[in-house]
Amino acid sequence: MSILIKNILIDSLRKDILIREGLISSIEDEISFEADYILNGSGKAVVPSFVNAHTHSAMTLFRGYADDMHLHDWLENKIWPMEANLTEVDVYWGTRLACIEMIKSGTTHFNDMYWHYNGTARAVMDSGLYAHLSSAFIDLGDDITSNKQIAEQIEIFRQKEIYNPNVTFSLGVHSLYTVSESGLLWARDFANEHSLKIHMHLSETKKEVEEWINSTGLRPVEYLAGKNMLGPHLIAAHVNWVTDEEIQLLADHDVGVVHCPTSNMKLASGVFPYQRLNDAGIRIGLATDGAASNNNLDMLDEMKIAALLQKSVTGDPTKLSADEVFHMGTEGSASLLDLNMGRIGVGKSADMILVDLRNIHLIPNHHLIANLVYSAHSGCIDTTIARGKILMENGVVEGEKEVIEQFSRCVERLIKN
Repeated sequence: MSILIKNILIDSLRKDILIREGLISSIEDEISFEADYILNGSGKAVVPSFVNAHTHSAMTLFRGYADDMHLHDWLENKIWPMEANLTEVDVYWGTRLACIEMIKSGTTHFNDMYWHYNGTARAVMDSGLYAHLSSAFIDLGDDITSNKQIAEQIEIFRQKEIYNPNVTFSLGVHSLYTVSESGLLWARDFANEHSLKIHMHLSETKKEVEEWINSTGLRPVEYLAGKNMLGPHLIAAHVNWVTDEEIQLLADHDVGVVHCPTSNMKLASGVFPYQRLNDAGIRIGLATDGAASNNNLDMLDEMKIAALLQKSVTGDPTKLSADEVFHMGTEGSASLLDLNMGRIGVGKSADMILVDLRNIHLIPNHHLIANLVYSAHSGCIDTTIARGKILMENGVVEGEKEVIEQFSRCVERLIKN
């Protein structure tokens, strides 16, 4: 399918953009082409869509269920017991709702870790979005559970082509404190053998780091280095409690890290050391985390909070500028997943959003990126395009009403149980 966007604002200039076979094929002052579909860009601007680099999408089911709690209490006493009742149907509709929320807020690719992989994968396909998906690997040190998890991961991997091209299989090692050494080493070897990404939580809380030091004598990043698990294939979420030596190890091995500011602040997990990581040259992406600990999946909201957090904790209003944090949520996150997106340019994937410059939150337009980061909300987004396919136009996503109805039924069943 080809799409011609006419008279759209890009980098302060009015241009036409031609999309063919999922890629941006031309950006010119005026393009004459018999496209399958024409979008009128008057009164709008185009920017790259977002990559949400760490999510648990179906946790929309738990939005508002357990707030104002410490992380480990939250997990062990509220989230994990409720998750034990989840079915694949629940996860499908929870993810479908998450996908609609992401489409409406400008995300077209996300990096997810959760239960019931097939339910998540089907939801991604049916929504039209794209994702790196991993099934949460948690064995809590039990060999029988570990072997069962490994068998499940291998079976999912063998069926990965079913969901191609919307879904890319990856390995979801939940964390050091929930996965046995044998499970970690299997994931390392399997990822190396099949060139897979490993997605994990790392050094999220002070408590987990201190307990890991007490049990192993090593800090988490040092431990992973000793097990040869560090590398550009590793995507580490949170990374709040790391020393300069650990940061250097991450940089030396080109590990990608993900900043989840709202979740970190809400759970009081710690403050992401952005400046130290950035100064070391580490690739940094941005994410919302799950809707149970955020409580939304809006990357515009996340950008603002990320920028304000760094300014507040450093006492320096120049830290993490609007341009820097916008890059973090687009090209920065895309780099962690080796995606050809995050920038509007010829040859790049046609992942983009059209924002309404007449929306009251974007007036006046002195600096569009600053407006998007500090002033905008999802209602400013008119159109969302994922790899050349229009998923939302005029703020409307097809099938939204049915998804809400089915999702609500799943929540009712979970609460009754």
